[in-house]
Amino acid sequence: MADQEKPSTAAPAVAEETRPEAPRPVHRDGPRPARSGPRPGGAGREGGRKFFRRKKVCKFCVEKIDAINYKDVRLLAQFVAERGKIVPRRLTGVCTPHQRRLSAAIKQARNIALLPFAARF
Repeated sequence: MADQEKPSTAAPAVAEETRPEAPRPVHRDGPRPARSGPRPGGAGREGGRKFFRRKKVCKFCVEKIDAINYKDVRLLAQFVAERGKIVPRRLTGVCTPHQRRLSAAIKQARNIALLPFAARF
């Protein structure tokens, strides 16, 4: 029994591997210059306004459309994306009650094959 080794209860020491650092990509004009201004495309807090985003209003409320008919394919197609998905209200600006009626009408129109379930590939 003296010849047999007892299993160690201590955690085995893990040897840290040091990898050589990969060279950083170099900008074509030398080292990359530091950014000083706001990022492009967004409106920074300092600086002027880049763009004005208009508040979206519900098309159905503005045009006073009470009933959303499932047979009105032209109207429903405006709220269905190219792939066949229903466009969310944060993108279209439709209010919550009209979005519910709109999605129900789209689903009804899909079931009787007035609108596609998915895009054709």
